[in-house]
Amino acid sequence: METTIATGSAINANGALGERAETQRVFDVPCTITVEQSPEHFHAHVDLPDGVLMEAGDKVRIHGAPISIPFGSREIFERTATITRAGPFKRALIKAAAYFDMAELYEVSFDAGRIK
Repeated sequence: METTIATGSAINANGALGERAETQRVFDVPCTITVEQSPEHFHAHVDLPDGVLMEAGDKVRIHGAPISIPFGSREIFERTATITRAGPFKRALIKAAAYFDMAELYEVSFDAGRIK
């Protein structure tokens, strides 16, 4: 059972995102899910409408039954996604945390001695 957080659709009659979607913190949009399970590929990819840009801290919740496909196949599903935008504080906190997490990937040291 699912709870709908946002009421109404953020998609206008032309299939594009309306201005209302950009100002709402929580809104629903249609999405396309591509799932492939084969010896070469094992992935699930979600495509959102062109006007929806995800930023740091934003969340996406896909509605519908769990997806299961047989091995060796590729299928495409149409679902509804609920986008929850992060607030300014959370967005800044996640960007700062990401910066310091990135710094853990490299190490720089200066040694007074010569390399032998």
